[in-house]
Order: sequence, then structure tokens, then C-alpha cells
Amino acid sequence: MAQFGKSSSKRGKPTYAYAIIGVALVLFLFGFVAWIFLGIRKQGDRMKENIQLHAYIAPGAAKKQVDSLKDFVAALPYAIQPEYTSKEMAAEKYSAENDTSWKKMLDFNPLPASVDFYVKAGYMQKDSLQQLETLLKERFGTIITEFQYPLQTVTYVSNFIRNFMLVVLLVAIILCVIVIISIDNTIRLAMYSNRFIIKTMQMVGATRGFIAKPITVRAVINGLLAGVVAIVILFGVIWLAEQFVPYLNSLRDNKNLILISVAVILLGILISVVSTYRSVVKYLKMTLDDLY
Repeated sequence: MAQFGKSSSKRGKPTYAYAIIGVALVLFLFGFVAWIFLGIRKQGDRMKENIQLHAYIAPGAAKKQVDSLKDFVAALPYAIQPEYTSKEMAAEKYSAENDTSWKKMLDFNPLPASVDFYVKAGYMQKDSLQQLETLLKERFGTIITEFQYPLQTVTYVSNFIRNFMLVVLLVAIILCVIVIISIDNTIRLAMYSNRFIIKTMQMVGATRGFIAKPITVRAVINGLLAGVVAIVILFGVIWLAEQFVPYLNSLRDNKNLILISVAVILLGILISVVSTYRSVVKYLKMTLDDLY
């Protein structure tokens, strides 16, 4: 009987190697989709934070009032890069972006001064901007003639990013289900070659905990190895993608990469342990004849 268990153990070892590789490839796909999802979210946040808002100032506003407005905007926790644009600066900026024929038709500068700023991505929503407009006009209504932001652009960007991320999230959920099922089947197949060892240990009086402990430890090691292999492959693919598409370097976020790495390893270990334990329990409940 010992000889039989020994030969079975030898047959089980290659299966573990294949299982680790199979699990690693599936975890890589999960990590790759997670990388795409987080990259799209960061790109969306960047697009939102590049939309400039303008608080136009009345011609007769005093410098002290304008400074007070700028300081108030700068103190807002979600405001980014507030700056004062004078009438002359506005005219120069408009002339640089458009033709200068308007100077020939007008003998005065019609462009108003303004306090221009950006807001964090989470506040670049229609409702949030309307609340900000109400706040500014309540406190500085005597000097603000208009609070302007590209409503159509904000709405389009928000809807596009939300819909795109929902699609990617749906794909990620589907892939996650496939990952769990694939890993579970792969591990159960690896455990199949060790079914006689498990049953033999039970027949000689070993408890379920005693039988499951070394196999569970092995499952943790296999899950960890699979996760590390998946991360190595993922980082290699990301590096290649950044070489061919340099713009992707600007989207790199080390925190996101660490988060993905931890999630891949934990997912590999968790599913490996659960699937292994389920297989052990399954074979313990089966009769010896059913194992053949």
C-alpha cells in the first residue's frame, strides 16, 4: 500500500506544476483586465481635471474683492490651480488661440477678467458644479457676473467614462467568475491524482484535519507561486505595452499596481485553498470503489 501511495505521489507532482501554470495564466487575465479598468478610470479623472472653470468678474470690482474671491476658491478642498486672469491677459490668450481681426473692429477690450480654476475629478459633475455656482454667487454675487463651465463637455465626458467603465466592470465580473471556475476545475484535476493517498490516510485512522493540513499548506504555496508568476507575466506585458505606447507611462500608478498584485496573490491563495479543501472533503466522503 505504501508503494502504491508513493507512486501516486510521483504522478501528482507534475500535475501540480501544470495546475500552477494554469492558475497563473487565469490570474494574469484577471490582473490585466483590472489594469485596464484602473487605467481607464485614471484617464477619465485626468480628462475631468483638465476642464477649466471661469468665474467672470464685473468691471468695477475692487482688487481686494478679487483677491478675496481667489483666496476663497484656493481654500476649497476640491479646487485646483486657481489663478487670476486680467482683461489684458484674457485678450492675449484669445488672440493666441484665434485671429486678431477683432482688434481692428473694436477700440476696446470686451473680454472680462476672471478667476479660473480646475476641480478634482470627483466634483466634475453637473450637480456639484451647480452647487459650487450657487455658493460663489451667494458670497460674491456683487462681483461675479457669470460662472461658466462647459456643461455639454462635462456631461459628455462623465457619461462616456461611466458607460465605458460599466462595460469594463461587467467584463471584469464575468472574467472573475471564469477565473474562479477555471482555477477550481484545475485544482480539482490536480487533486484527482492524490485521491488514493487521501483515502488511504483516512482508512488508517487519520483525522480530516490531519489529512487536510499538509494539502492545504501545499495549496497556499501553489496559490502564492501562481500569483507571483501571474504578476511577473502581467508586469512584463505592461512594460512591453508602455514601450510600444509611450503615453501609457503617464497613466502608470504604482499604488494601483501594488493593489492589483495583492489582489492577484490573495485571489490565487484563497481559491486554491477553498478548492483544495473541497476536493479533500469530497474524496473523504467517497467509498474506495467510487475512487476508481
